[in-house]
This record gives sequence, C-alpha cells and structure tokens, in this order.
Amino acid sequence: MKLISWNVNGIRACVDKGFMDFFKVADADIFCLQETKLQEGQIDLELEGYHQYWNYAEKKGYSGTALFTKEEPLTVTYGIGVEEHDHEGRVITAEFADYYVVTVYTPNAQEELKRLDYRMQWEDDFLAYLKKLEEKKPVIFCGDLNVAHKEIDLKNPKTNRKNAGFTDEERGKMTHLLESGFVDSFRHFYPDTEGIYSWWSYRFQARAKNAGWRIDYFIVSKALKERLVSAAIHTDILGSDHCPVEVQIK
Repeated sequence: MKLISWNVNGIRACVDKGFMDFFKVADADIFCLQETKLQEGQIDLELEGYHQYWNYAEKKGYSGTALFTKEEPLTVTYGIGVEEHDHEGRVITAEFADYYVVTVYTPNAQEELKRLDYRMQWEDDFLAYLKKLEEKKPVIFCGDLNVAHKEIDLKNPKTNRKNAGFTDEERGKMTHLLESGFVDSFRHFYPDTEGIYSWWSYRFQARAKNAGWRIDYFIVSKALKERLVSAAIHTDILGSDHCPVEVQIK
C-alpha cells in the first residue's frame, strides 16, 4: 500500500503547476494534502477512483487539509475534538479495518515565536489524540509537522537554533512523541542520510542550493514497524515550496 503526503501551499496554485501530473503517476492508495488554502466549492478536482475528504479553515485562504483514498474508510472525522484547535482545518482522520490514517498540518510557531505557547499546547493535545486512537488500532499519520527534529534534518542547524521549526521546545516535543511509541518512517530506513529535505524557502534560491529542512513526515505506530516496506522524499517534484513524501506499507 502506497501513501503520499504533500503540503501543496495552496492546491489551486499547485494544480496550475502540475499537481495532477504527479497525482496520476504516483497512483497512491491514499494521498494526503496540507495547506490547501481554500473554502468549500472553490475547486472541483476530478480524481476518478478516489473518495475525497476536505477540512477547511474558517479563515479564508489559510491552512486546510484533504485526504483522497481509493478504499472508502469506515469512518472519517475532522479535527481532534478540542475546540481551541478545530477552527483551522488541520486534521482529518480516516479509519480503516486495521489502522487509522491521519493527515495533519501542525501550527507554525511563527516569527519571533509568537505562537510557540499555542504550539506547545497543540503538541500535547495532538499526541493525546493519537494515543486515544491507538487504544483501538494502530495509527499512520503524515503531514507538515513544522519541525526539523535533529540537526541532520536541515541544512543550517546552527543559525536556525532559535527559529520556528527548530527550537529546543519543538524538537523536544517531537522526541517525546517518538518515545511515546511512534516511528519516523524515513529515519527508520535512512538513519544517517544527510541532505534530503522536504521544504525550501522561496527566498535566497534555497531550493537551487538545497538549503532545506525535512519537516514533512510519515510516522507510524510501533505496531506497524515490521510492515514498513519503504520511505521516500520526492525532492524532484515541483509545484510547492514543499515536495511530496511517501511511505509504503504491506
């Protein structure tokens, strides 16, 4: 089973930059999006053979997630059931026979870390949500987690130490999450690989210089670890400031 996740940084813009070409070639069983940046009725994607689920932010042109799946889920839920967090369209959960698939767009701590306190609360509540799901069956979750976990996960760790996405606080929450029974699928296969990133700033020719960050992930419950087949980051795919990430599970 192939799953793909992509922060498209605006699905309408991404469609104009070749989204459908990659979607068709990828032929994923489940395809997850983050940062769709639209409201209901603003796009009509014809994805033959897929069930579509969208979660829109209340604020226009902001955040948002989507999940496309060939197999119809048993149930689909939106948000994590915490009022404070569920206005920005950040989470969709699809339940299948023996696992859940969750697409998530983690809040950014923002410039001058003005949203770091909120981000910390989100991390605690999202982990609690995942652990609650795990009481029933294992979880596969994916998306833009807005954190480079280790120094190996970004080009310039020393100069970014106190910047959003690489603060000690955010990295600590990621460590805690993984220690709570989850596996970073890319690092499972490539524990020491450097120079593979999933996001590059639009400024300073960052992508041409490969001055990037690995902030897009597929993370699975430890119960699924032995079923992991492969993980990939499609650095050659354009259309967004992020590239798609992939996992295959048997």
